[in-house]
Amino acid sequence: MKIIWTREALNNILEIENYIFQDNLSKAIEFTDFLIDKCEYLINNPEIGRVVPELSDPQIRELIVKNYRIVYRHIDEEIQILTVFEGHLRLPLDY
Repeated sequence: MKIIWTREALNNILEIENYIFQDNLSKAIEFTDFLIDKCEYLINNPEIGRVVPELSDPQIRELIVKNYRIVYRHIDEEIQILTVFEGHLRLPLDY
């Protein structure tokens, strides 16, 4: 099983890190590493996330981590991290 990051998800992680960086560099790195570690956990536990309510597609799931939603797709031996965004927002329906 391997993790594949979409460009959008990587950009989101960088935006989160840059936002936190404005206040605290070490916390920015620590938090984004924490988010990435949570994604790595999916390698052995791909079904742990809940089905995304906006989509109701069993292949597209999400992890809620702190105030963020990590949306991913599990296909065969691949976990695709689709996006990472603030938990109070709705998922754009273009997945």
